[in-house]
Amino acid sequence: DVIHVATEGPLGLSAMRAATKLAIPITSSFHTNFHQYSSHYGFGFARGLAIRYLRFVHAYATSTLVPSIDVKESLEAAGFKNVYILARGVNTERFNPGRRDAALRESWGAGPDDLVVIYVGRIAQEKNIPLTVRAFEALRRVRPEAKLVLVGDGPVRASLEKQHPDYIFAGMKRGDELASHYASGDAFIFGSTTETFGNVVTEAMGCGLAVLAYDYAAPRQFIHAGENGVTVPLGDEQAFIAAACELAADREKLQQMRAAAARSLAAHSWSHIIARYESLLLDIAHNGRVTREHNHLSPEPAEA
Repeated sequence: DVIHVATEGPLGLSAMRAATKLAIPITSSFHTNFHQYSSHYGFGFARGLAIRYLRFVHAYATSTLVPSIDVKESLEAAGFKNVYILARGVNTERFNPGRRDAALRESWGAGPDDLVVIYVGRIAQEKNIPLTVRAFEALRRVRPEAKLVLVGDGPVRASLEKQHPDYIFAGMKRGDELASHYASGDAFIFGSTTETFGNVVTEAMGCGLAVLAYDYAAPRQFIHAGENGVTVPLGDEQAFIAAACELAADREKLQQMRAAAARSLAAHSWSHIIARYESLLLDIAHNGRVTREHNHLSPEPAEA
């Protein structure tokens, strides 16, 4: 009835061409800012070519689903058509403060009242890891006992381990083990500027972490600055580092933010998001195109 294509590579393009020949309606989704990644790997000159290719591929679809208003506005400005918001949820049965593990914290050398900063994600250039490191080093001057735990793997991990042998590199974690790593921290510092959404932000908030991130994508949608987390203007590294220090300095405020973060994510389950996605697919299956307003596919703003 409907073909959904979740990748813009050769496989996705061939599927779109086949569906077009068979007159089957197509939906697509935009998950990764490939065109932005080029500048992080020394191929900034290819950015224009990449965005033209992506626009060409998504033009086959009756709708392109994006996870946030930021991405919608960016793609529309670049000439993409029929862009709709389908926000993302979080599995609160897994990602919640109850996963906190005192023994895990102890294995990191952290006491009950020590500050543990968590990073979860690919340890790579496009995640702006150097900013996370600078922010942590600055806040450690405020809280000398602070620990930085990096969960994940990637091409810059080996060099980072050599530079900072005192950091804790947990490697790849999944499922309940990943949730325990989140929940056993206190703050989540995320300096990435290339996210289309940022699932790690909502997972961290669900686990009761105070998140520091740039004001776009998931942080813009879910964080009420100063209440359940902290956001700073996109690209303002000095403000980011200053905010990290302020977050570390006020222990009482940090605890309040952690509790508010968990509360604000409790109502954003995946079942709600999936029901709205089904609504869009049924519309396209029955009518061959989008006939109703589906920007309501995004959930209501998170309550702090």
